[in-house]
Amino acid sequence: MLTFHVTAIIRLMTMKVGVIGSGQVAKTLAGGLAALGESVMIGSRDPEKLRLWAEEEDAEIRVGTFEDTARYGALLILAVKGAAAEDVVTSLREAIGDKVVLDTTNPIADAAPENGVLKFFTDLNRSLMERLQDAAPRARFVKAFNSVGSGLMVQPALSQQPSMFICGNDDQAKHLTAGLLETLGWDVVDMGSASAARAIEPLCMLWCIPGFLHNEWRHAFKLLR
Repeated sequence: MLTFHVTAIIRLMTMKVGVIGSGQVAKTLAGGLAALGESVMIGSRDPEKLRLWAEEEDAEIRVGTFEDTARYGALLILAVKGAAAEDVVTSLREAIGDKVVLDTTNPIADAAPENGVLKFFTDLNRSLMERLQDAAPRARFVKAFNSVGSGLMVQPALSQQPSMFICGNDDQAKHLTAGLLETLGWDVVDMGSASAARAIEPLCMLWCIPGFLHNEWRHAFKLLR
């Protein structure tokens, strides 16, 4: 297990970022990165529903279709519903090419939580991110942002700097991701190859339990050393 301490020089530095999705996670990350001066496009199947939101943001954010956004970004953030993620990635395979893709998705099933515990449509022997990597083999997927709510993704105001667990098969992609995460206020912990997503994705279940049981949503994980 490696821990990154990446300088600000390694961060995105006005790289074009494409955020694929139109939900709260997508909006939070698009707005947060645009506020830092990054060039951002956010994509939806129906771009019109995002235009008013984008116009109201303090920083300029372009709006396009999923394909527009996948082609625009030098770095992509996948922030769609987990159940739709494979279909979206498959349809965008050519536009994604060999780009770095930050995978924020979780394989949450449609079934209601049981005693506060979400149900997944995957098992512990195959993660959703591994399935996405199979769907777009040239893409350089990195798991990130899946184990915390959108309200804490950008500059989380907590008692300690929280840890973000990442994984993926490409070291350069993880270094780039670490730079972005550190800029957004996170301590980054690299858990290795894409297979580690089998352990990282279920952290979403654990993170959500206090919320479902006690309506407590302002917390994050911390790796103590």
